[in-house]
This record gives sequence, C-alpha cells and structure tokens, in this order.
Amino acid sequence: MLRFYPALLLKRYKRFLADIRLPDGTELTIHCPNTGSMKNCVLPESPCWYSVSDSKTRKYPQTLEVVSAPGGHLAGINTARTNELVEQALREDVITELCGYQTLRREVVYGSEKSRIDFLLSQHNDDARLCYLEVKNVTLMEAEGEGFFPDAVSERGSKHLRELMVMVAQGHRAVLLFCVQHTGIKSVRAAAHIDAVYAATLQAARAAGVEVIAYAAFIKPEHNIIKLDRSLPVLD
Repeated sequence: MLRFYPALLLKRYKRFLADIRLPDGTELTIHCPNTGSMKNCVLPESPCWYSVSDSKTRKYPQTLEVVSAPGGHLAGINTARTNELVEQALREDVITELCGYQTLRREVVYGSEKSRIDFLLSQHNDDARLCYLEVKNVTLMEAEGEGFFPDAVSERGSKHLRELMVMVAQGHRAVLLFCVQHTGIKSVRAAAHIDAVYAATLQAARAAGVEVIAYAAFIKPEHNIIKLDRSLPVLD
C-alpha cells in the first residue's frame, strides 16, 4: 500500500531535487519526479508529503508526492504516478467515456514519429476500433478554479497530438485525457499564453476528431489516498 509521510517543503531545484524538513527538524534532500515547471505549486515552508522506496540502489529513496498550492489546495506532482491513477480508474470504470474495453496495454509504440501511447484499449463491447489514449498531468492553476496545460513549452505534447490525429485519420479512436491532480481546479484549457503551438495543435486535434476529456483526483495524503473520481469540463 502506498504510504505518504508529512514534511515541510523548503525548495525545489535542479528539476529533480527538493529539500524538505521532517517533523523532528531533520532536513532531507529527496527526489522530485516532475519534469515540468511546477508553476504555482512550490510554496516555501509549506506542508508536503513524500513516499519512501525500499530499493537499495536509489540515491534518494524518498520521493516528493503531494505539495501545497496557493489557496489552501493540494497538488499531486509525481508524474510517474499519473498513469497508475488512470489505469486504476479505467479498471474500476470511473472514466465513463472509456468503459467497455476488455483489453488494456501500456506504453505501446505507434505512429510515424515513434511515440509511445500511454494506453491502447481494445475489444470494446460495442466498438471494434482500437482506442489510443494519451494522458497528461495537470497541476497548473492560475485563476481560481482554472487549470491549464502545459505549464511550460511542450514540443512533446504537440507531437503526441499530431500522432493522435493520424490515428483518427486511420479509422481508430483517439482520446486525450487530462489527469488533474490539483484540488482547486474545476476546468481545464490549453495554456495558450505559455505554449501557443500546443494550444493551436490541440484545437486542430479536436477539430480532427480527437476526443479531449478531463478527470480530477481526490487527494487526501493524510489518509494515503489519491484517486480519480470525477470528470471536469475541458474549455476551448
């Protein structure tokens, strides 16, 4: 069972490192598993939660999992956990738009740009098409309730959208799922002010038939809980 431990976040630096202070005053450097900017998710001296790996080879066995965001909200920043949340939600039929598939495969190579799709769904009860499902983690909230993706320029994100459009053109189903790990976000839209190319590509993808949906996580680190539990609107 995943277990979270409380601490205070002191700073995040060098992209993959963070310093925390434990309840007994001890300071530790831990792994920060997030390649994005974590904009609006780093508050010095704020509550955070981390997990501990039992691996004997890791230099930093502790991993930052949940941080405090402005407005008293929480954000799950471990992007390596995003697909785990989505897989659990798929298997439990939480994502209503994706119910009915009998087979689920992860990290399947596809497309002319040699991408890896997060999930390839097949053997639907009523739909013979393959379903290519791409997942993106959302933690950026700027105005209250308004979530944005990406939080930094993402050429990779635009590439994935292009690949999804090709899959639709080939007769398959393609879905982009925004996995919202921020308790304050009530809707999601493309961050055109951060990455205009991504925003334009997302608009083109939707016009081409790529389905775009968002689901939000229930986050209670004091009870060791993060799970997707509700849909959110994706705005133009």
